[in-house]
Amino acid sequence: MRAALLAEYRKLVSTRMWWLLLLVMVAYLGFVSAAVSATFVFVPEGSEAPLVGEDAARATYSLVNGVGYVFPLVIGSLAMTTEFRHKTITQSLLVEPDRTRFLLAKLLSVVPIGLAAGVVGVAATVAGGAPLLAIRGDGSYLGDGDVLAGLALGVVVVALWAVIGVAFGSILSNQVAAIVVILAFTQFVEPIARVVLSQVDALAGVASYLPGGAADSLIGASFLGSAGTVDLLPRWAAVLVLVGYAAVFAVIGRLTTLRRDVG
Repeated sequence: MRAALLAEYRKLVSTRMWWLLLLVMVAYLGFVSAAVSATFVFVPEGSEAPLVGEDAARATYSLVNGVGYVFPLVIGSLAMTTEFRHKTITQSLLVEPDRTRFLLAKLLSVVPIGLAAGVVGVAATVAGGAPLLAIRGDGSYLGDGDVLAGLALGVVVVALWAVIGVAFGSILSNQVAAIVVILAFTQFVEPIARVVLSQVDALAGVASYLPGGAADSLIGASFLGSAGTVDLLPRWAAVLVLVGYAAVFAVIGRLTTLRRDVG
């Protein structure tokens, strides 16, 4: 297992795509967090800010998940789908014939990259949003224990997204199709579903079991509103939900794509 894990990690870091995606992620999150923090501090006279104080800070920093989770998902999916696109899956399975072990190595090898993406993503979000919150708002709250815990868990969330991306890529092995589905789901389907579900009292709690809702629960904050207005799961439950998505996708991928003959 150690040899397979090392081989997969080396294969991943030998490509340029993952760090190019990190650069785009940094620029995107820095810009979006600055724009969002501006909506909290530059409010027309006579109007109320959408969120204030610690709620504004935590919502801004939660953007690392709220809009940034598309990047680790894509990185993770590329780690798997590239094997099929470039026809290297045959050689990979010759090196590690045990397909379950091969898939586990893929899932674990992306964790360091996911953590790196989490660190730079959180740093970009803070760099983009904290200055305005500190200068024009109620403060950046970077000395608050709960806020710091949320930032640390944001790193973990990004790493989990990368693992889920690998698992998803094991199901949908066509690289273009996988990226299109990820973009559609993260940018349109889930955000709209969460907003719609939150408007129905009987279904509001369902939104927290969607992948993005569970990730917000782990961070302890959501861009969709303050903790009092958005249903969040306990953090232990959020971890189980996210790990559950990765496990279910991986099992499906192992029983479908990785069960078929490749060549």
